[in-house]
Amino acid sequence: MTETSRIALTESAADLIRRLRAEHGPLMFHQSGGCCDGSAPMCYPLGEFRTGGSDVLLGELEVDGVEEPVGFWMSASQFELWAHTHLTVDVVPGRGSGFSLEAPEGVRFLIRSRLLDDTAG
Repeated sequence: MTETSRIALTESAADLIRRLRAEHGPLMFHQSGGCCDGSAPMCYPLGEFRTGGSDVLLGELEVDGVEEPVGFWMSASQFELWAHTHLTVDVVPGRGSGFSLEAPEGVRFLIRSRLLDDTAG
């Protein structure tokens, strides 16, 4: 039985991750839920956001040109709401949260979702 992929990247998001990695070192994502920017994926230098027992590792994103995988974490309460979806990290113009590394770039990370099914992974 193969494990179902829960998380992926668009090429635009991968390009931004490569630039952020070159500037900030290894990276991680966390999505906490809540309103406004709280429901957006936040990109941090690896280890700057502390994860714990109330967080779920959705997957480790492999990005060409980035040595190490980029972990994508989500709060357990948020994961309950998204458990049956495949998430794709994308990037769009606009300013997101000041805490996420891409904020000064004039863009923000965004999640696109679709239901998981037996034909898509």
